[in-house]
Amino acid sequence: MLKRTLLSILMLSLAVLGVPLPAAAQGGPQQLSLIRDSEIENTIRFYVTPIFRYAGLDPDNVEIHLVNDRRLNAFVANGQHIFINTGLLIASQNALQVIGVIAHETGHIHGGHLVRARDAIRNAQIQSLIALALGMGAAVAARDGGAAVATLGLGSKIVEGTYLKYSRTQEQSADQFALTALDAERMSARGLLEFFQILENQEFLVTDRQDPYMRTHPLTQDRIEFVRNHVESSPYKDAKLPAIYDEVHQRMRAKLIGFIEAPSRTFQVYPLTDHSIPARYARAIAYHKAASTDKALAEVDSLIAERPKDPYFHELKGQILFEVGRPAESVVSYEKAVELLPHDALIRTNLGQSLVALDTPQTDQKAIANLNEASRRDPDYPPTWRLLGIAYGRRGDMGMASLSLAENALRIGDIKSARGQAARAERLLPKGSPGWNRVQDIKSELERQRSDGGRVD
Repeated sequence: MLKRTLLSILMLSLAVLGVPLPAAAQGGPQQLSLIRDSEIENTIRFYVTPIFRYAGLDPDNVEIHLVNDRRLNAFVANGQHIFINTGLLIASQNALQVIGVIAHETGHIHGGHLVRARDAIRNAQIQSLIALALGMGAAVAARDGGAAVATLGLGSKIVEGTYLKYSRTQEQSADQFALTALDAERMSARGLLEFFQILENQEFLVTDRQDPYMRTHPLTQDRIEFVRNHVESSPYKDAKLPAIYDEVHQRMRAKLIGFIEAPSRTFQVYPLTDHSIPARYARAIAYHKAASTDKALAEVDSLIAERPKDPYFHELKGQILFEVGRPAESVVSYEKAVELLPHDALIRTNLGQSLVALDTPQTDQKAIANLNEASRRDPDYPPTWRLLGIAYGRRGDMGMASLSLAENALRIGDIKSARGQAARAERLLPKGSPGWNRVQDIKSELERQRSDGGRVD
């Protein structure tokens, strides 16, 4: 019963934080889907870093979360978590539009507009519940065209955006911050204006047909005119971003379209006559989804030939090879990606997965080294811990295997299993060792969750 109890708390908290709740087909339960992708997360981080620094926030402490939802929405929870819908990213025509939206959301943090949410749920609980939201993916993890997808079923009666439905005054305050921040960074606010103009077309739609951004961020003509007047008077109204912004933006859109849309749709958007890097990128993914492995590899190989030092092209090749049952070959590609981008936790976890699949003492040992590094850099990603549990178990290190499985269980909300695995690890690991000390931390976290109202039976 513990998982269900904690999940109920989690779902309520996510609704409070304004998580978009897409309507399920045929009136079924609503769902939240979170996806992980290193390139897209790093692109958004590249966009947002100057804005967060201007706001006095440490960009390294901000988590980027991608919501697999076609609707336009973006929001910030607790000042440390940016949630952005894939629909908004795909619909955006340029980087400035995304930057403008994030600058506005940062204005809500800067203005203290999240106080109501923090008053409703204590700060520490929000943090742990967000971690659980991301961690639930291990229980239902699916390699949907390569993206790690976590899906949470949500009760249909939960009210969307209860605590993050901003007033007009707060919206104007966030607009002012965004415009000031963009000027300070010598960026044009034209992207924010363009986004508002896109939303303006939805004002007269019935509520159920509006994008959630409209329902939590009331848009008025006065706000649009305020931003338009600023754009026209700003010395940076026509400022262009460096070319790299357009490139990474087009790659991000191509990757999302390739993974999310049906292959037929991808080929419509990126026909064979288009030989650009984004087009070949999207087609490689679409061919892979369509089980045309040779064509997928041909496209990605053409990308690698043109950009041999691009880690994400090697990562995609490794992913394709792994998913068609060629793990030994995928290891070569993933190792190259890690060599080019050694600090990326997700790529190391993917490499670890391929190494574990080979099931030899040597590859298990290499997997443990990579997975430990990945867990150090991104400790809240459950698949890393699950794979570590497998690799340690094969090596006969049952203490570390149990500790890894306890970490995994804690992050997917299976507190009963987390408690059992932690107790087993405590018995097997030398008292006072780093692993044994980590068990004590897990036990303290379990006790904290119990005191916060979660059941442990």
